[in-house]
Amino acid sequence: MRDVYRLTRQVADSDASVLLLGETGTGKELIARAIHQLSPRGSGPFVRVNCGALAESLLESELFGHVRGAFTGAVENRTGRFEAAHTGSIFLDEIDSTTAKLQVKLLRVLQEHEFERVGDARTVRVDVRVIAASNRDLLEEVEQRRFREDLYYRLNVVTIYLPPLRERREDIPLLVGHFLRLYNEKNRRHVPHITAEAMEALKNYDWPGNVRELQNYIERAVVLARGDEIGIELLPHAVLGRRGPRIGSRRRTVESIARDFVDAVLAHADPEAGDIYDRMVEKLEREMLAQVLERCHGIQIKAAAWLGMNRNTLHKKLRQYGLADPKGQEDSPRGTPQFP
Repeated sequence: MRDVYRLTRQVADSDASVLLLGETGTGKELIARAIHQLSPRGSGPFVRVNCGALAESLLESELFGHVRGAFTGAVENRTGRFEAAHTGSIFLDEIDSTTAKLQVKLLRVLQEHEFERVGDARTVRVDVRVIAASNRDLLEEVEQRRFREDLYYRLNVVTIYLPPLRERREDIPLLVGHFLRLYNEKNRRHVPHITAEAMEALKNYDWPGNVRELQNYIERAVVLARGDEIGIELLPHAVLGRRGPRIGSRRRTVESIARDFVDAVLAHADPEAGDIYDRMVEKLEREMLAQVLERCHGIQIKAAAWLGMNRNTLHKKLRQYGLADPKGQEDSPRGTPQFP
């Protein structure tokens, strides 16, 4: 982090574009603000745009503005964020989420300092420093052709990498002390201490949410503390390695379900068996076939169409997994695979 601070101070005194890379919650926006405030542009505006929060059409208008009648709902002229940041800095967070079309316009702004509002033919010139950020490996995005190579190199004049909190655990006590002072003052509390046991738990946690997660947990503990000390009982279940209460109606993503499935299989697997991949795929395929067949009321033609599978292939797999009706009829009993 000392290297990060040194580089931040060094680059601030220039007009060079800066690319901030790091996981979510590592403090990319704080570094961007520091670069702006320490620069000759510090008295000018600092404009933040989360590129991942808006659809392409809205983001283009948000960045460059639009004129009346440019699209449905454009009832008046609107100034974009680049114009609003004139003589200052603009921070483009989640730059990797922009589309190829928008990346062309961003490249032009970086190179020529000019653009047109949506629906307008007049060129607008701006004097803006661009600071961009991403929680992905942009070079890999370039290799996968999801991000323009010329824009990457134009943004990548100076790159600052912010390490995740799990790679700098020695900073945790310092950060805890800072957040204790901050949230004691903000919430009119007096909780200046934390037990050694609680501090050890914080240092041993992996912090998937990084500094932002730590910040939230310390504020929570300060608010809930009854005395002047934070003990281990005030830390969340996640930090202590426990499973917290779940709400039955909680929606889960496909990715989280897949992670839980793989975790469950690996937890019971013999690492010496050498067949874990085949077994995992078989379990998942069998369950998918069983559920699709049930939802299609046993009609294999309909199930095959839904799966995008040849009917003969489907019938072969149903027999393989013991899901085919023994009498040769189309309806099949649903089977639920059991973990070993």
